[in-house]
Parts: sequence; C-alpha cells; structure tokens
Amino acid sequence: MPERVMIVEDDRDIADLLTAYAERAGFQVQWAASVTDAVQMHARWRPDLIMLDIGLPGGDGIDVLTAVRRRDDTPIIMLTAVDDDVTKLMSFRIGADDYVVKPFNPSEVIERVRAVLRRARGSSAARALIVGDLAIDLEARLAERRPADGVAAPLPLTPTEFALLAHMARQPRRAFTRTELLDAVSPDSDALDRVIDSHISKLRTKLAAAGLPALIEPVRGLGYRLSS
Repeated sequence: MPERVMIVEDDRDIADLLTAYAERAGFQVQWAASVTDAVQMHARWRPDLIMLDIGLPGGDGIDVLTAVRRRDDTPIIMLTAVDDDVTKLMSFRIGADDYVVKPFNPSEVIERVRAVLRRARGSSAARALIVGDLAIDLEARLAERRPADGVAAPLPLTPTEFALLAHMARQPRRAFTRTELLDAVSPDSDALDRVIDSHISKLRTKLAAAGLPALIEPVRGLGYRLSS
C-alpha cells in the first residue's frame, strides 16, 4: 500500500510542485491549505507523514503541529520560509521531526521524507501490524481499515475482539485452532473453546461493516485464519 503524505501549504504552486515530486516517488498525496482543513484531514485520512508550512490561513503551522501531537505521533516535516532559531526550537520541542527552509530543492525534500519515514517505521515496527487494508496499532490498541483510495475507518472492537485480531495478524494465513485462540486471549479461562466462535462471529460482522468482509476465514474442522 502506498504511504500517505499530507501536504499542508497555502501556496498552490508550491503544493502542486511537492505533490508532483511525491507522487512520482510513489506516495499517495492529499493537500490541505488551512489550519482547519489540515486538522480535519489528519483525523479523517490518517497520513503516514505531513509536510507542514507555518504561514497558513486560520492560524499557523504550529497550531497544526500542536493539534496533531495531542492526537498521535505522525511524522511531521516543517517546510517554511521562517528561518529563525526560536521557531525552529519551538517546532522541535512540540514534536517536529525535521525542519526545511524555503526555498528548497524538491528532490531533497523527498529524500528527507523517505528518511523520516524509515526512522518512523523502525520505531513503530514492534507496535504496528499491517494486513492488507487492515492496520493495527498495538500501543494505542486501535484497529482500522486504511484503504489506499479512501478514508480510514476505526473498528469499534471489544478488548477480546482486538486481542483475537492482533493475535492472528501476527501470523497472517496461519490456521489457528479454537484452543490456540482461546489461550491467546484468555489463558486462565476454563470456558469451552467454542466460545471463540461467538467472538469471531461478532468480529467478522464488525470487519464486514468496515469493508473487510472476507478478512477472517473459517478453517473447517480446525478454527480460523486471517486472510492477507
């Protein structure tokens, strides 16, 4: 799945230039031109990285940086004409990952995007699972559908349903017995392993409602597997 890059820039010419270079590099791109649009798009689209200008309608890029950091740790590269130490330090203290001053070389910016994403993947690999359009954040205990051409859709899972989904996502295509799944989510339980059927049924209903109807497959006479 292409990684998602959100460009927050009120200058359409600069936004178009960055979009062209990012798409040529294989990224999926969305553009926001104001503080309000940027905050709303981040919540709705869940990008993998943000390129963020500071001078924006409705506030400034620091407002967007602050709002995003209250929500999660999406990597952010500041792209701005503001070249003073106070603003740079403030940006890094709030949580910016890089700071690029205009005018810039767009090819260099794309290389910085790749570098920041590599660091982010390295730090998040142990707490993130991706299976097709399904993304699971183990630290936030959040599962969501993230289609390449649509809006992220969080799944309203119970703790048991989340544990089942995460356990199977660690080994996609493996067939798990009901006993294995029960031990994974409730190791001290004395319930019959068929109780897993009830949890899986509810989980499959929620996955289907999110647009993932065939993600969990029954394995006849054994249990279930997660289809990749």
